[in-house]
Amino acid sequence: MSFHVIVGAGALGTSLALQLADAGTRVRIVTRSGGGPEHPSVERVKADATDADELSRLTRGAEVLYNCANPPSYEMWERLWPPLAASLLEAAERTGAVLAIGGCLYGYGPVEGPIHRDLPLAATDHKGRMRARIWTEALARHEAGAVRVTEVRASDYMGSMNPMGSYPELYADQARVRRRVFTFADPDQVHSVTYVPDVARTLAAVATDERAWGLGWHVPSPEARTVREMVADMAREFGVGRPSVSRIPRPLLRASFRFSPFLREVGDLLYQWDAPYVIDADVTTEVFGVEATPWEEIVRATAAGLDARAARGSGGSRGSRAGRASRAGGATRSS
Repeated sequence: MSFHVIVGAGALGTSLALQLADAGTRVRIVTRSGGGPEHPSVERVKADATDADELSRLTRGAEVLYNCANPPSYEMWERLWPPLAASLLEAAERTGAVLAIGGCLYGYGPVEGPIHRDLPLAATDHKGRMRARIWTEALARHEAGAVRVTEVRASDYMGSMNPMGSYPELYADQARVRRRVFTFADPDQVHSVTYVPDVARTLAAVATDERAWGLGWHVPSPEARTVREMVADMAREFGVGRPSVSRIPRPLLRASFRFSPFLREVGDLLYQWDAPYVIDADVTTEVFGVEATPWEEIVRATAAGLDARAARGSGGSRGSRAGRASRAGGATRSS
């Protein structure tokens, strides 16, 4: 039985751990809390992954070390990412494990046309520059022969596997309970979203294939849609009326930057929503055969997850499709 180590038990780490375990891989998942999914082949370990000595000990004998971590908020990136990335790289080099990084598109910065992997990493904000630096430092060690690395880059997540994991999920949840959805930017620009299980499948595919090492790979994603279209599809799945979609006035949003560090960080990324933002992952499909999950299936899974989250949060079915149908005396279709 092969042995893989995953750092991080959020949406991606959880999905990847379960996919690997179901395929017969022994998995060790490392988090500060010791959390993670329950599965007979998944060992959950409480440890500080920024401790390279401890992480190396936990990775010894592993074929792959995955970076699926994600600091809880943008304001923490500058403080938390550098030591974590350095520790993972050091542990992979010491143990001989392949380092497979779960990444994003931030490193490219503003682009014109589809986002393909041959574009330069030319980020204009500190978060994007940091993600680019994590990759280029790992790639330099790879090219020096010290370690084997690969990175998978995804757009905004869909799938509702952790609380409000992305802006599209935030807008989807607004569609569930509101008559109006408020967006940070232009709701009529197309924007790619990526299904979390597809990110996990792509990571698993590239991690053990030497054709992938030393390269970045984009995750196959469904055809890009506007926020207005996404909201309409989610509302239809929830069985509610189509809500109106309103853009928060830019002067009002910018005024909030003085009082909200989070929104100030969001402001650096508005370029992703003010123009078409479309991921090109054709090479990944061509080389590894990974294809995007159909949009309709992503909508069903996201709606079901948001309904379940709402039920857990309220101690019942308030706000869920099941609850609305029950109060109306009707039935609801299972997702």
